[in-house]
Amino acid sequence: MKNSAFLVFAGLFLLVSCNTKSDKPKTEAAEATETAAAVTKTTPQKTTANDAATILSKKEVPILCYHNIKELKAGDGEMTKTYTVSPRNFAQQMKALSDAGYHSILPNQLYDYLAYDVPLPSNPVMITFDDTRGEQFSIGAAEMKKYGFKGVFFVMTVSIGRPGYMSKEQIKNLSDSGNTVAAHTWDHHMVTKYAGDDWNTQLVKPKAKLEEIIGKPVTYFAYPFGLWNKAAIPELKKSGYQMAYILATKRDSVDPLYTIRRIIVAGQWSTPSTMEAIKSSFH
Repeated sequence: MKNSAFLVFAGLFLLVSCNTKSDKPKTEAAEATETAAAVTKTTPQKTTANDAATILSKKEVPILCYHNIKELKAGDGEMTKTYTVSPRNFAQQMKALSDAGYHSILPNQLYDYLAYDVPLPSNPVMITFDDTRGEQFSIGAAEMKKYGFKGVFFVMTVSIGRPGYMSKEQIKNLSDSGNTVAAHTWDHHMVTKYAGDDWNTQLVKPKAKLEEIIGKPVTYFAYPFGLWNKAAIPELKKSGYQMAYILATKRDSVDPLYTIRRIIVAGQWSTPSTMEAIKSSFH
């Protein structure tokens, strides 16, 4: 009888313990992880990709494009001023994104969201960098790391290892650290002017070189100057790219995955202006 009473008491104790919530509050990160896990369990996995109309109807994710992160010099022209964000402003912008509750995402997440309806974290944003500049590694990646952000680095392969540009080791470090390394042609020639072997020189060879450096597939591409034409899309597909990025122009109605919109963060913008552009530029 004593043993039976003990077992009943023990069972009741365990039942109460398992159904009693902890007094310790959950962190926001823990709650987000649990929510994501619940969504993953209850959301059916699609096997057929969405058509173009469905992709175009989905809410756009804000995608920022940076080039230079440095101080301007006396005599720099308007174009340079537009493409150059000071280190101080870049730091302020990353902090503002974090304070506003944004979560950085990468192209594989965007692809799954657009093509297969896989949920994204709350307040998603993508942070991208063009042209392989060295300060994108030394300042950009380092500043993002403070807030747990990951970025997308579109590499122009002709510049690798040149003064002022990233080395192979830095590019691999970015990839190994969880950032995405993607292609931005060999030497930044406009895609709209390609003919003959240009497709191999500007699409195929850069992809192979980057894959050799990082040891991973490279399946994303950014058009130089954001300029594209319909002739480029079948060449990108044939070369093994899943998505391609333009700037703030209209997406293609047939192949929207190959015309993903971004905005250049202009050097003349204040941090509040940048935050407002994020809200107003993507629908």
